[in-house]
This record gives sequence, C-alpha cells and structure tokens, in this order.
Amino acid sequence: MNKNNNFDFLRFLFAIFVVISHSYPLSGGHESTQWIYQTTNGQVVLARLGLDGFFIISGFFIFQSLKRSKSLFSYYKKRFLRLFPALFVVLLLTIILAPFVYEGELPFFKNHQVYTYLPNNLSLYGFQPTIKGIFDNNPYHSINGSLWTIRYEFSLYIVLSCLYFFRKSILVKKNLLLFCFILLVVMNNFFMDRFAGSKIFGLNGYETLDLGTFFVCGSLLASFEFEKINKKRIMLLVTFLIIVTSIYLNFYANVKHIILPIIILLIGFMPLPVFSDFGKIGDMSYGIYIYSFPVQQTLMYFYKLSVFQLMFWSVLVSIVFGYLSWHLIEKKALKYKNKPLFKNWKLLFSH
Repeated sequence: MNKNNNFDFLRFLFAIFVVISHSYPLSGGHESTQWIYQTTNGQVVLARLGLDGFFIISGFFIFQSLKRSKSLFSYYKKRFLRLFPALFVVLLLTIILAPFVYEGELPFFKNHQVYTYLPNNLSLYGFQPTIKGIFDNNPYHSINGSLWTIRYEFSLYIVLSCLYFFRKSILVKKNLLLFCFILLVVMNNFFMDRFAGSKIFGLNGYETLDLGTFFVCGSLLASFEFEKINKKRIMLLVTFLIIVTSIYLNFYANVKHIILPIIILLIGFMPLPVFSDFGKIGDMSYGIYIYSFPVQQTLMYFYKLSVFQLMFWSVLVSIVFGYLSWHLIEKKALKYKNKPLFKNWKLLFSH
C-alpha cells in the first residue's frame, strides 16, 4: 500500500494514549480522574481509545496482508515475525533486570514464578502479569500489564485466517465479514451482560466482543477497499459530528464500533504534512506499548513519582525504547517475512 498516509503517526499516538492513561493507576490514582473521562461522562478513557484504534488499524491491514499472502504459512510467518521477536526480547530483558528490584521472601532463583514468567507470557494464553516479590509495594502490582491484549490480537489473526479458504471469492469474504460484524454489534448492544463474564481459552467475553468488533470492522472496510472512497473530508465531518453527539447524549457505546473505525481510517488515509512522513523515524508503537508498563513500574519503584511526573518521564523513556525496539529488533525481524525459512533448504537433503 502507498505509504503516503498517517497510520504510523496514529499508531504512535495511540501507544502514547496508553502510556498516559496507565500513569494514573500506576502512580496510585484512578483513570476516572482523566480529563477525557470526566468530559465524556465516563464514556471514553485514553487507554481504551488507544486500544480501539490499534485493533481497527490492525483489522484493516491484517486483512490486506492475508489477501497478499500466497499461503497460510506465509501469513502466519509474517504475523509471528511482527509480534514474537520483540516480545521475546522485552520478556528476556525483564527477567535479566528483575533481580535489581526483587524484594521477595524467597531467594530470587528459588522463586518458581521467575522461571515461568517468560514461557507463560511468550505463549500468550498463559499470561502471567506478576512475579511475587517484584513491584509488590508499588501502587499497582504487575510487571507488564499491557501484554494481556496480545493474545486477543493473535486470536483475531487466527479467526481472520479462515477467510484464506475463500480467497478466490471476494464477495463471499465481504458477506462473511458483514455477517460477523452485524452479529458482533448486536451482541455488544443487547447481549453483552450475558457474555461479559464468560471465558474461553483465557479470553474474557467482554474484551473479545469489544476489541473483536473493532478488528472485524477494520477488516470489513478493507474488503470494500475503503481507502478508495471519495469525499473523505465530508464523511469525516459527518461522522465526527455523530460521535460528538453520541458522547453528549450518552450513547457513544452504542455507535462506537461503527463510527470510530470510519473516523480513524479516514484520518489515516488523508495525508497531512509532517504526519504522513512520521514513519520515516520508524514504527515505534509496538515497542512503546510493550516497554512502557515495566518502565513506569520501575520509575515508581525508585522515585515514587506523581501522576504527571510519571506521565512525562515514562513517555520520554518509552519512546526511546520504542525507537530501539523497532530499529534493533522489529525491523530486522521483518526482513525475513518474504525470505524462505531455509535459504538453501535443498542442501539439507542433498546428501
């Protein structure tokens, strides 16, 4: 796809939203004290807005990735390279640095949770947010609470991959996505109470429905080639007025899964000076997201910062980690997405 868009900046912005929002509970406050929460009568929280944006954009571009993939193996290989190398590094670094903040009763290397932390979190579905003795006395007890969303993201990759079997019929894919989207919107609006507390494979019903609907909507709009739509500015104005009205009249939750994806994708596909070139710095969003939580917890452990102090310093430090993660890990890993698994695989069987 043409890189003349604002999506790198939007992803960066959504990652910063998450860091800012987490600064409240991690410093001992509450997200309800955010100005956006108070202004919207509790309907919008920055962290949720950031997550919603991530899943919308992901749904759009992962559908296109599946469409371009020559096989399911190729599709999953690209998804693996995007998520797991950087995730492995942040988990490994966390374990290496953990002894410096460890205050457990057991000796560090006799604590069983130390050895399960990396494999559990790398498996995604065995999410382990804590190790007893690390950050126990911080206002919020977790090492990297942000990682919970990755298993939802990967699960949606798996579900979307089923469309590969209908790759020869775009009409079938459109109809399947449309049916799923309508079903999810209905479930969100009328049956959320029934499914919210349920769990399957460790996935919470509320999060699966909420984030899944945003992802599916992004994929649905991609199947209709939303990027080619005309009169984007007029549509943006109309949808923006709808979203503002919904917040003012307290029915944002009923329309957000339909209107928010349109707004975000419209903004993304309307190139703006400076913002459309933001990607030249690198896609720092994933790195910022996976490093920011332990960065914030470490800052709180050593310095006991106020909410705004934590916000300022953690944003700066997380951007540095995001930049390094992209250029040292993620970008290098993605170079292998179109290369054979074994470059000279025939040589392995030639003797």
